[in-house]
Amino acid sequence: MDRNDVTPFATYILSNYKKTVLYIGVTNDLNRRILEHKSKNDPNSFTAKYNVDRLVYFEKFQSVNDAIAREKQLKHWNREWKERLINEKNPEWKDLFDYA
Repeated sequence: MDRNDVTPFATYILSNYKKTVLYIGVTNDLNRRILEHKSKNDPNSFTAKYNVDRLVYFEKFQSVNDAIAREKQLKHWNREWKERLINEKNPEWKDLFDYA
C-alpha cells in the first residue's frame, strides 16, 4: 500500500468510527474519491448519512474490469469474511487514507 503507486484503479472498503457500517466501492482515483467521502460532497449519500469515511482496506489494479470484479465479489461476501479480510491487513482498523 504505497501512495506513489501509479496503479490507476482501486477497490476499497470504508467504515465509520464505530465499525458498524461497511461500504465497498471502486474508483480510478483513490485519493480523490476518499476525499469526496470525507468532505461529504453529497450530503444525501449513504456514506454521508452514516458517517462512513474511514478507509480501512484497499486493493489496487491495472484493469478497471479487475477492480469492478473484485468489488462485486466483496459485495457478495458476508460481514465476517469482510472483517477477516480487513483484519489481515489492518487489524486496528486505522484510517489508511495517508497510505492510499
